[in-house]
Amino acid sequence: MRAVLVTAPGRYEVTEVPDPAPGPGELIVEVSSCGLCGTDMHILGGELPSAAYPLVPGHELTGRVAALGPGVTGPRPGTRVAVDPNLPCGACHYCRIGRGNLCDNYSAVGVTRDGGFAELVAVPAHSAYVLPENLSDAAAGLVEPLSCAVHGLNRLPRRPGEHYLVYGAGTMGLMMAAVVRGAGAASVSMVDPNADRLPFARSFAADAVAGTAGELGRPQGFEVVIDATGVIAAIEDGLGHVRKGGTFLQFGVADPARTASFSPFAVYNREIDIIGSMAVHNSFRPAIDLLVAGLDLDPLVSHVHGLDGFEEAVGVFRAGTGRKIHISPAAGTRAAGGTGA
Repeated sequence: MRAVLVTAPGRYEVTEVPDPAPGPGELIVEVSSCGLCGTDMHILGGELPSAAYPLVPGHELTGRVAALGPGVTGPRPGTRVAVDPNLPCGACHYCRIGRGNLCDNYSAVGVTRDGGFAELVAVPAHSAYVLPENLSDAAAGLVEPLSCAVHGLNRLPRRPGEHYLVYGAGTMGLMMAAVVRGAGAASVSMVDPNADRLPFARSFAADAVAGTAGELGRPQGFEVVIDATGVIAAIEDGLGHVRKGGTFLQFGVADPARTASFSPFAVYNREIDIIGSMAVHNSFRPAIDLLVAGLDLDPLVSHVHGLDGFEEAVGVFRAGTGRKIHISPAAGTRAAGGTGA
């Protein structure tokens, strides 16, 4: 089969690799699409310590079951599925107390074992979630990132009628804005220094948009501030815009070597809650249910590339000129809903 193979940090190619064979408890998925995200970029650059090379990356994947391994009775071949890439060990302290997303023995499809930037991929059968046939291809490929947003939502106090501020109008920020809006936010504001992103953010999920939080005209701050950037300057600024008694959610992935400065006195004196949200936790099926119920995220997919267009897709991602980019092994390169940021 053909796949994107990362042979070493900074070195990758589209090449022929052996077809995967399903082991006990596994099945083979014929990949329909797989989203490109920041984690994949870290893998390409050798910036993710847990990545094992050589590696076929890609963890936001959907497709159809092609074959079953020993001991597997379903889903049956031909069934449409989305794959939860996270593989908690089930034995460490955190797994045993029901916090598998914090597993001490982290493993994941597309990170520590071959993933979805390929025609075929082997995954544990329990990681495959059946999808309805009427769900769009774009939506099917967004289940994994949406499940991250759902977990982020579940980490919040979720008090209806509160005002939210989201830093970052990229795909995850937009998805987070859509999810909190549906959960009863009184308003959702978004800030992003890239002015080209703001018109889409305003039309998609935001009541107000600006280049900086100071332009939004809420000197009292916001009950909930969400960082979806991982950028230290944005995090530090966001902490300063949390209203008394409010909550700050660290949702974006920051450079693990960086630290942010904040006022401990302000956290104490203003009773600010600072919480984090890591990956997926009991949120994959709820994400599918949201899409089935009508949450329309299709406009977030701006590009679809075939495997031969992978390098071009990486360029679009790095330039910040698209939203979610999907790699579809059977497809040619095309725009999906426009290329605006």
